[in-house]
Amino acid sequence: MKDIREILKERVLILDGAMGTMLQRYKFTEEDFRGERFKDWEHPLQGNNDLLSLTQPEAIAEVHKKYLEAGADILETNTFSGTTIAMADYHMEDLVYELNYESARIAKEVADEFTKKDPNKPRFVAGSIGPTNKTASMSPDVNDPGFRAVSFDELRIAYKQQVEALLDGGADLLLVETIFDTLNAKAALFAIEEVKEERNIDPPIMVSGTITDASGRTLSGQTAEAFLISISHIPILSVGFNCALGANQLVPHLEVLSSKTDYAVSAHPNAGLPNAFGEYDETPEQMAAQIKEYLDKGLVNIVGGCCGTVPEHINAIAELAKNYTPRGVLVG
Repeated sequence: MKDIREILKERVLILDGAMGTMLQRYKFTEEDFRGERFKDWEHPLQGNNDLLSLTQPEAIAEVHKKYLEAGADILETNTFSGTTIAMADYHMEDLVYELNYESARIAKEVADEFTKKDPNKPRFVAGSIGPTNKTASMSPDVNDPGFRAVSFDELRIAYKQQVEALLDGGADLLLVETIFDTLNAKAALFAIEEVKEERNIDPPIMVSGTITDASGRTLSGQTAEAFLISISHIPILSVGFNCALGANQLVPHLEVLSSKTDYAVSAHPNAGLPNAFGEYDETPEQMAAQIKEYLDKGLVNIVGGCCGTVPEHINAIAELAKNYTPRGVLVG
C-alpha cells in the first residue's frame, strides 16, 4: 500500500466525521450497550461508546463504511476513551486492551475492503487516542492548586497499553487528539516513542489540539504557537486542531500553525457551535463553504469533521477538496 507520507504531498486527505453523532442515531438503550456479555454488569454502561465495538460491532462497521463511501481516506477507531483512566468510570479497566484491539480490527477490516475495491485510493486507519478525563498540569480542586488527579507516569502507562492494542489490531497511524492539556499529550507521545523503540517500528503520528474558547488558547493556557513548540521535539506526521470550535473560528489558529511548521497541518472542526440543546445545526454546505477558506489559503493537508458532523458533511468537504492541491510539506 502506498505510504501516507507520499500521498500527503499529492492531495488533501480527508479524515472521517464524528462517531458519537452517528451512534446517537441508533438510539441504543442500556440493554444494547450491555449486550449478552455484559447483561449482569453491576454498573450503568449506557454512554460508553467504546464498548459498542464489543457489543454492537455491526453498527461500528456500518458507521465506518458510511464515512468511506462519503470520501474519507482516514478512519478513526472507536477508542476516544480507550484508556484505563477513562474506563474507570465504567469499572472496565481490564477490558482496555480488548476494546482497542477490536476497534482497530473492525476499522481495518472495513478500510481494507474499500482499498481492495479501489487500490488507487488506499484507506488508512488512525488509532484514536483521546485526552482522558483527567489533566496532568492543572488541579481539579480550586482550593488546592498543587493537587493533581493523575501523574505523568500513570498517563504514560495507560497510553502505552492503548497504543500497543491499537497497533496490534491493525491501526496504520496514531492520532493523539482533542488535546486540552499538552502534558497529557506529551505522556501519550512518550508512550508511543517507547512502543516504537521496543517494536522497531515507525507508525505516522498525528497530533491534534483543541482551542477551547475565543481567547485562542488550550484549556491549560497555551496559544497555538506554544502548543506547536511543546510537541515539536517528537517526529510527527501532522499537527492541527479539532473540536471545541466551528470551522470559522479555527482559521487564525491554523494560520499560525501553517506559517510556523514544516509538518502537515490537519483540521477537523465541529459542525459549528452547539445550540441551546447541545445539537449542531450547521449544514454540510455551510461547513464546506467555511472549509473552502482553509483550502483557498493553503492552510491544510488533512481535513475532516468532529462533533455534529455526519457522512454528508464529509462528502461535501471531500468533493470540495478534490479541486485543491495540498499545502507544501517539508518533513514526514
